[in-house]
Amino acid sequence: MSPAGAATARYGLSFPLGGSPLAGQRDVVEQAEALGYTDLWSSEVDGVDAFTPLALAATWSSQLRLGTAIASVFTRGPALLAMSAAALAGAAPDRFVLGIGASSAPIVELWNDGRFERPYHRVRDTISFVRTALTGERIDHEYETFNVSGFRLAEPPATAPPIMVAALRSQMVHLARYHGDGVILNWVSPDDVRNILAADGPAPSTDVVARLFVVVGTDPHAIATHARRFLATYLNVPTYAEFHRALGRGPALAEMWARWERGDRRGALDAIPDSVIDELFVHGSPDQCHEQIAAYVDAGVTTPVLSVVDLDGDLRTTVNALAPRS
Repeated sequence: MSPAGAATARYGLSFPLGGSPLAGQRDVVEQAEALGYTDLWSSEVDGVDAFTPLALAATWSSQLRLGTAIASVFTRGPALLAMSAAALAGAAPDRFVLGIGASSAPIVELWNDGRFERPYHRVRDTISFVRTALTGERIDHEYETFNVSGFRLAEPPATAPPIMVAALRSQMVHLARYHGDGVILNWVSPDDVRNILAADGPAPSTDVVARLFVVVGTDPHAIATHARRFLATYLNVPTYAEFHRALGRGPALAEMWARWERGDRRGALDAIPDSVIDELFVHGSPDQCHEQIAAYVDAGVTTPVLSVVDLDGDLRTTVNALAPRS
């Protein structure tokens, strides 16, 4: 069950697929399970929330591991986050993973009227709170970034789900690997994965989930056009811009950032080098994509999660073509 011969026990799909209503995607879940996908991971930006798709997937599958990638610690209160985790852990016993993270300032502040402050400390405190809450213990505690008084989870799950952390910078990676149950990476190349893990040093055996943006198509220009639009959306968010400067992409992306700042959106797209597309997108034919996915596994990813776009044909057929190979 490994892509192009790479050794990985898990192989995930980003769910739900784009382009069709959630209620009509039962066949996606059933087909993914039959094809050997082991995981479904949701996301939460401006479409569906992170938990609802997994609640449906819990009833549509019997074996798939289900994870949030991610639920923001700023857009939900601590108790609500614990309740949501407990509910899904009850719906899919021993199959749910709570993936949490800070999200980004635009999502937290501009869309949800929150305050994006001290993200590392907020995530750290949330891990501590949720772990305790899932035991059913009453909590009266002043955390560094929030206070909880008199909360007790009425129906704690029989088995508490693992808690994984979305991480960009080194401090959050360390938190994820040593205090969480694994790290969730986003917008990285195989070399980035290798360097991020090496910089954090030896750590307990933890899961390394990476969301991989996969564009299947035969037209290089169409692939590049799609990739540039997507990259510009993310890499101009301050959190991601700083992340990629730290990864060494500052010189390659400097012109894109400068044009974006001047309001030249078209020029910013054009200024994204092909090399950055090649580093951050899995793209090409299904066979080419399998080879690129294998490079992530070789770099240390234990659960590649494919977020798939098909520019030529049917997305469900492409999900079949990208399924793990024995």
